[in-house]
Amino acid sequence: MTTLLMKNKQVVFSLFLTVRTMVVTSVRRTLMPVVGALVFLLIWSSVAPNIDTSLGKFPGPSAVIQQFGVLYQAHLSEADKEEAFFLRQQQRNEQRVAQDPTYVPKVRAYTGKDTFPQQIVTSLVTVMSGFTLAVIIAIPLGIAIGLSKPLSMAVNPIIQLFKPVSPLAWLPLVTMVVSALYVTPDPMVPKAFLNSMITVTLCCLWPMVINTAIGVASINSDLVNVSRVLQLPALKHVQKIVLPASIPMIFTGMRLSLGVAWMVLIAAEMLAQNPGLGKFVWDEYQNGSSDSLSRIMASVIVIGLIGFLLDRAMLLLQRVFSWDKSSEIR
Repeated sequence: MTTLLMKNKQVVFSLFLTVRTMVVTSVRRTLMPVVGALVFLLIWSSVAPNIDTSLGKFPGPSAVIQQFGVLYQAHLSEADKEEAFFLRQQQRNEQRVAQDPTYVPKVRAYTGKDTFPQQIVTSLVTVMSGFTLAVIIAIPLGIAIGLSKPLSMAVNPIIQLFKPVSPLAWLPLVTMVVSALYVTPDPMVPKAFLNSMITVTLCCLWPMVINTAIGVASINSDLVNVSRVLQLPALKHVQKIVLPASIPMIFTGMRLSLGVAWMVLIAAEMLAQNPGLGKFVWDEYQNGSSDSLSRIMASVIVIGLIGFLLDRAMLLLQRVFSWDKSSEIR
């Protein structure tokens, strides 16, 4: 009986230690980021009033939070204007048709300025379009390079040459090429969007190519020998052996490329004047009003938050497709 009680006590104590460790770990993971954010806000709010600029004091957290509300109200106001515009247009067309049944109503697009939430959506569409195009090009190319040493030796100098090129250098070339080739009186896609998208593609292509090639080249030789024993065709070899084994490196490259794509996009939108977050920052800088600094800081926070969420989304996607489910998302 005494031995049984001792064992029960040990089990209870072990369970207590496990629960305690889990609680402490959960509290740390929740509390420490909150503490870090509070310390950052404290430093920001104490330093900001001491910085004088040509547009006034550098905005603190309260001024930035206030601008979020102002930008949202501006979005609602612009939505009301758009709705009233289409309502007036519909009423005019109905009156014209009542007077002249042969009249064909004309529907004109609303030409009001893009609001802050609309510019966020535009930037997301642009970056995901450029990133998707880069994935379509980079992953097959990386697999081919990883499987062929002669091809790797031939392509590697080109990759090393173009990998460090800044988006500011690519954008003028992309703009001229798009202007020369994309000649149409009624374009389906604006040229500014294409300029930004292609620039993003060119700059986020290389991390994916390099990581995919390294992942494919470093596949375990036992897996390659199994494929040879089974005499798998080339496509089956890639599908059954290469892709599953190199998925962690492929997603590492995709994660790096998506981060590069989001950073490059803001600079590209500034110069290409594509109506996204980059253009918003540039317009506010040129505007020079007393609220411009607060709005720019608000856009900086939004840019950072979206970049963080894109990175988390890519990690979750990696957990879905990867065979290794034990990797922790950090």
